[in-house]
Amino acid sequence: MAVLQVNFLSKYLMMDTQVTVIIPTLLSKDLQNPLETVYNRDKKFPTLYLLHGFLGDHTNWLRYTGIERYANEKGIAVVMPSAYNSFYTDMAHGIRCWSYISEELPLVMRSLFPLSDKREDNFVAGLSMGGYGAMKWALRRPDFFSAGASLSGALDIVEIIESAEGISKPFHENLFGDLTKVKGSENDLFYLAEKLKNENLEAPKIYIACGTEDRLYPANVRFKEHLQKLGYEVTYEEGPGGHDWSFWDRYIKKVLDWLFSY
Repeated sequence: MAVLQVNFLSKYLMMDTQVTVIIPTLLSKDLQNPLETVYNRDKKFPTLYLLHGFLGDHTNWLRYTGIERYANEKGIAVVMPSAYNSFYTDMAHGIRCWSYISEELPLVMRSLFPLSDKREDNFVAGLSMGGYGAMKWALRRPDFFSAGASLSGALDIVEIIESAEGISKPFHENLFGDLTKVKGSENDLFYLAEKLKNENLEAPKIYIACGTEDRLYPANVRFKEHLQKLGYEVTYEEGPGGHDWSFWDRYIKKVLDWLFSY
């Protein structure tokens, strides 16, 4: 595998930003093959967009999990952007991170690397804030992704806002603006799931996992049940664990196994 740190100027963010990218290259099983068959310009890789959590950045998944090894086993490219503490939204007072992630990032990555543009080859996953971002991206862009996965996702943003205290409230106001308008908006995953079903479009397959000791466990169960009632194809797993990298390392491997099982 090749691991690359990409820095570029983002039109939507209006600043330089960073992305860590994993690209399949020569594997041990390829040593007997001609190089021109391994490095084929026409070959396009399936791609996982992998999103970090709150307080994280583009290096977290590579530093704290075995994602490079897991991706190597599957022959899949992985794109890991920095999204700061944006909750993957166009902030009311701040950066346009949703536009950057959903529109600009794929164009830049596909211009630089041999990534497939086929829906069946594109997936999104994330942890915590990134789990929220992954579900948001998958539900808002079912034409782009065939599958989305959330690990310990902050999936009920309305509950998070309503329970916010102290400095949390102005933080959320900077993100979303008028907090009374978040419910039923395109930042509300429960609403997005209903909206997509009403539009009669092909929905992505969904994977949700959360540790039973995680503070976000009840919200993950509620969102899973909401999707099931709406008729989504949902794979749900839970097990011992909290909101930590030990859980996420185990389950991102399960996500990749799930992606390549259909």
